[in-house]
Amino acid sequence: MTVGIDIGTSSVKAVAADGNGRVLARARMPHALVTDSPHRLEHDARAAWCEGPRRALDDVVGRLRSEGHPVPRAVAVSAMVPSLTPVDEAGRPIGPGVLYDDERGRSGHGGDRDPTRSLETLALLTWAANAYPSARGYWPAQAVANRALGGRAAVDFGTAFSTGPLFGGDGWDAVRCAKAGADRSQLPEMVMFGEIIGEVDGLPSAAMVAGGVDALCEEMVAGPLAPGDVLVVCGSTLVVWVVAESELASVDQLTQPVPPDGLWRLPSLSRGMTMVGGPSNAGGLFLDWVDHLIRPAGDAGLDPGRIPVWRPFLRGERVPFHDPRLRGGLAGLDVTHSPAALRRAAYEASAMAIRLIVERAGAKPRRIVASGGGSQVRSWLRAIADVNGVPVEPVAVPEGAALGAAWMARIGARLETSIDDAGRWAAYGSVVDPDPRWVGPSGERYLHYAEQVEVIGAPD
Repeated sequence: MTVGIDIGTSSVKAVAADGNGRVLARARMPHALVTDSPHRLEHDARAAWCEGPRRALDDVVGRLRSEGHPVPRAVAVSAMVPSLTPVDEAGRPIGPGVLYDDERGRSGHGGDRDPTRSLETLALLTWAANAYPSARGYWPAQAVANRALGGRAAVDFGTAFSTGPLFGGDGWDAVRCAKAGADRSQLPEMVMFGEIIGEVDGLPSAAMVAGGVDALCEEMVAGPLAPGDVLVVCGSTLVVWVVAESELASVDQLTQPVPPDGLWRLPSLSRGMTMVGGPSNAGGLFLDWVDHLIRPAGDAGLDPGRIPVWRPFLRGERVPFHDPRLRGGLAGLDVTHSPAALRRAAYEASAMAIRLIVERAGAKPRRIVASGGGSQVRSWLRAIADVNGVPVEPVAVPEGAALGAAWMARIGARLETSIDDAGRWAAYGSVVDPDPRWVGPSGERYLHYAEQVEVIGAPD
C-alpha cells in the first residue's frame, strides 16, 4: 500500500491505494486561493504546500490505522505547474506561492500575449529573485512539500523539464538563472520520478519518493488512450488533451512558443502518440463563481432551446487564446431565464471550451474520458456530452493525480518498475451519453459561442 498526495488549486487530496489500485482511504484539505486581482493567482504557500500535505497524510494514515491496515510503504507528491515561492534556510516559504497564469509569470518575457510554458517559470524566478533577494532558495510546490514531509528539497525530472529553457541536459541553466537574478544552487535538486528522497517524518518505515506533474499522474491512471480519445481533467482548471497519432519531431518543440493554433503538444505515455491541447480557465473556478451568484436550482423542466451563452473568461483565457485581458460575458439573456438555465449555460460554456480545443486540434472524438473532482458532477458531464456529441466516461477515482502519485510511490518502494503499467489501475464509472433532445440546441449555441470567442480572441 502506498499514498499519493496531490497539491491542487483549491485543495490538497490524498489517497492510500493497494496493489490493485483500490482506494483504502482518502482525504481532502481545502486551502484558500488568493485572487485579489484578475491578474493574480497565489496560495499561502505554508498553508497549502507545507501544512496541507501533512494534514492530508496524517488524516489518511489515521483512517488506515483505525481500520487495521499497516503503515504505507511509501509516499509521493504531485502538483500543478508552474508554481514558485521563496524559502528560508529551513525550506519554509517566506513569500506567496505564485501559480500558473499569474501576471508575475509574464512580466518581461514576451508580454501579456505570450505567456508560454517555456518562459513562465523563468519570469516567476525573475520576480522572486527581485522581490526576495535574501531567500535561501526558490522552489516549486513539489520541492516545498517533499521537504516538509521529511524528504529532500527535490523535484522530479518532469517538473524540472516543464520549466523549459531554465532546465538543460546537465541541470539548471546557470546563465539563465543568473539573468533572472538567482544562482542555480537556489533551485531544488532534480531527481527521477519514483526515486527515494528520504523517509517520511513520523513514519520511519515509509519512504518519501519523488512524484510528478499532476497532468502526467492523471494520464497514467486514466487507462490506455488511443486516437479519438480526449482526456479532460475537470478540476479548478479545465485541462483538455486530445490524443493524436503522431510523435513530436523533437523535444525542442516543448520549449518553443505556442504555435498559431494556440495548442500545446506534449508526448503521450502511449508510444507514437502526442497529447494536443492544454489548460483552460473554463473549469471549476468559473463554475464555483457562478454557483456563488445563482441560487441552487435543479434542471428539471428546462427548455433545451432556451439557454443563454456564457463567455467563461473571468481571468482571461489560457489555451487557445493565451490572453489574460479577455473577460466574461453572457449573451442571449432575457427575463424568462431561470437560475437553472444560467447554471446549465455555465456547464455548457465549459463544454464549449473543450469543443473549441478539440476542433482546433482537427480531431473527431469518439469518447471523452473525464477525470478530476468535477468528473463526479453529473450536470457538468451531461453538458460536455451534449455539446461535444460523444459519450463521456468518468474515471472511478476522481483524485487521479493523487492516485498517479501513489503509483510513483510504488516505483520507489520497488513494488513496480515502470509508469507504463499504471493503466491497469484505470477504472470507470457510469457512461454519460449525449441526450438527443439537447445535442441540436447545444450545438447551435456552440456556433454562437465559437463566433464570439474567435472574434474577441483574435490577435490585435
